[in-house]
Amino acid sequence: MAAGAQLCKKINLPVLDYCIAGHHAGLPDYGNTAERSSLCGRYKKKIYNYEAYQEEIKIPEIYTEPFDINTLSNPDFSLSTFTRMIYSCLVDADFLDTEYFMKNGLVERQSGQSMNILLKKLENRILDWLKNNDIDTVNGRRTEILRNCIEEGKRNRGIFRLTVPTGGGKTIASLAFALNHAVKHHMDRIIYVVPYISVIEQNAEVFREILGNENVLENHSNVDYEDSEELRPMQLASENWDKPIVVTTNVQFFESLFSNKSSKCRKIHNIANSVIILDEAQMLPMDYLIPCTAMLQELVQNYKTSIVLCTATQPSLDNFFGQIENFVELCPRMEEQFEFFRRVTYQNIGNISKENMAERLKKEQRALCIVNTRKRAQELYQLLKSEGVYHLSTTMYPKHRKKVLANVKERLDNKDRCILIATSLVEAGVDLDFLSVYRQIAGIDSLIQAAGRCNRNGNESTEESKVYIYDFEDSKVIPSQQKKIDVTKSVVQDYEDISDLECITDYFKRLYKFHGRNLDKKGIMKEFYRGKYNFAKVAKEFQLIEQETKTIFICKEPEAKEILDEIKTKGTSKERMRKAGQYCVQIYGDFFGKLNGAGMLQLVSEDIQDFYELVSMDQYSEDYGLDYAMDNGIAIFV
Repeated sequence: MAAGAQLCKKINLPVLDYCIAGHHAGLPDYGNTAERSSLCGRYKKKIYNYEAYQEEIKIPEIYTEPFDINTLSNPDFSLSTFTRMIYSCLVDADFLDTEYFMKNGLVERQSGQSMNILLKKLENRILDWLKNNDIDTVNGRRTEILRNCIEEGKRNRGIFRLTVPTGGGKTIASLAFALNHAVKHHMDRIIYVVPYISVIEQNAEVFREILGNENVLENHSNVDYEDSEELRPMQLASENWDKPIVVTTNVQFFESLFSNKSSKCRKIHNIANSVIILDEAQMLPMDYLIPCTAMLQELVQNYKTSIVLCTATQPSLDNFFGQIENFVELCPRMEEQFEFFRRVTYQNIGNISKENMAERLKKEQRALCIVNTRKRAQELYQLLKSEGVYHLSTTMYPKHRKKVLANVKERLDNKDRCILIATSLVEAGVDLDFLSVYRQIAGIDSLIQAAGRCNRNGNESTEESKVYIYDFEDSKVIPSQQKKIDVTKSVVQDYEDISDLECITDYFKRLYKFHGRNLDKKGIMKEFYRGKYNFAKVAKEFQLIEQETKTIFICKEPEAKEILDEIKTKGTSKERMRKAGQYCVQIYGDFFGKLNGAGMLQLVSEDIQDFYELVSMDQYSEDYGLDYAMDNGIAIFV
């Protein structure tokens, strides 16, 4: 590797020196000669004479530049991205050649069907829907939005917005735009990027139903294809996104684009010539907003991609895309659609004690109360605990949560009394319909998401469907939420209706201004300067989930015990750990120390770091999960 890097420097082939030097270990930092692993260190490494290569290989001269430098706002960032793209091509080709050799040419990959075939499948599914022209009905409005997305798919590549109110059918509408756009421009794939795994799983199921299992790849931490021979082609596709429809997370998407390792970078050349749909676009990571939007702009300008910012609460990102002239809105008569889909009335009730909140909720018939911390959710539940009252948060393992959700849905469907105390995990990807919602103050986007659980099906009047905004008198604000809450408080004073589109735009403008330099909190952009690129440093710093967690296994069910016994006796596998995840709770720092210090936890295996078993089962309640009563600090926002 060092010989190749030195040769590239000698014959002036920048970019390729990074790629060759990082072929196995990962793209290096530029560094200096004292750092052996850096590019400069590779330049100075003493190696055997390799001149014999000239008898076998003739290196072609490169006469063209990858870009017209004069058209770029940040040439160094553009060249660093180009370097990753070339590196991605190199390592993926290497993996594929090795795979071909090891399998004696027997290829197990199945790349899926063409975009033309997928478009035909969608057209067959929506054929009857498109006959509905009655814009006085919900389905008629959804069809109007869908029809417009189909037509707009014929536009040139670029950045698009799909600003659709809750209930407007944005999942199918965005798919219709993407397929039409991909067929028009001969694009290779459609990549859905979603912040919540629960939403990913729902969307992927919809896409599979319409387009076929073989065409849809889910790529996130909750899915594993490796241990099933039947799913082997999907496992191979997950390594380099070799499928026409890819559904993934913000974490997977952006951390891959800023990675330096072959395993993560191998897929990114397949992002080129794709339609990228950023679902819930307001959830782009705030601390990395500048590098993320710079990367998105790079993909649009230099890699033939189109991007759709898809949400009901559209962030104000125009200023972050300096060289993109026009954003095309895909929702027809947008303001009118929001007025039509209006389902609730907002009311700010100010500060309230948890005791008074409990008294208010006792008088409700079907109400959702969302709080900002797991600890407060448990405290409020304890004050209300009775028939028809439920708790939901990530203090409960996933299978436990699903059981509670099923009970809640059944009571709501039967019009029985149902009071749910929850954290923000119910704000997206959960189809619940309450008569009223109470939401502790948070970002405007979170308040509006919460409102989507009130009168969701439009069966009640807007005036009677109340969303109450409040804060607790003794509230301790989580540092990561402080700025959003402060900006929300200032915006609420200026607008009567927080769901007004002008209010949402103003909120995001104020938030980004308030966040200031922290929009590139780790200084990612300055690590690419005058040809000296620090790929390894950036990969280490660019972590969307920064807080270290410990995994606590809750062995309360027979299946959980079987899985734990298998792990202890047979060791770990991806399949066993995936199954175990249905019985795990993630906890942070101080709370882990308190549980562990009290002798309530036990390390499952010396071979698995940060994976513990709860041995004191009194600490886990069937009502509300892992008990946070002993945690005197601030619980983590979920």
